[in-house]
Amino acid sequence: MANLNKVMLIGNLTRDPELRHTPKGNAVGDISIAVNRRVQDGNGGWKDETTFVDVTIWGNTAENAHKYLSKGRGVFVEGRLQLDTWDDRETGKKRSKLKVVGEVLQFLPDGKGGGTRPSQESNVSGSSSGSGGDNRQGGSPAPADDFAEEDDIPF
Repeated sequence: MANLNKVMLIGNLTRDPELRHTPKGNAVGDISIAVNRRVQDGNGGWKDETTFVDVTIWGNTAENAHKYLSKGRGVFVEGRLQLDTWDDRETGKKRSKLKVVGEVLQFLPDGKGGGTRPSQESNVSGSSSGSGGDNRQGGSPAPADDFAEEDDIPF
């Protein structure tokens, strides 16, 4: 039987991204996002149901998130689920936490009505050293005058 572990989320950062480095110098970032879902309450009204998700990102993606993102900013995350387990130091009990390991992080507009940076996309599944890994980069759309408009469109 085939297996699939894929997560896609759009939400807002609940805090500024945190950045640290492994002993080997690899960048690791932690972000937390709030994902809202509108649900109808029993009285015919609507309310937001919020889910908070912790996401770990690696390499250039972590560095860019720390540099350019802040609390409240919208992001699109594509990644996989990972279950972390450990022994609690105080109680000695087993603990576990389900989190997302982000493989693609795309910055969304800030929603404040002002100018925003162009959408940026990073892929953390490749090597951050530029050794041939898949390091897709997002960018700005082409300028409006970058195409020729034709009058005889065949459809």
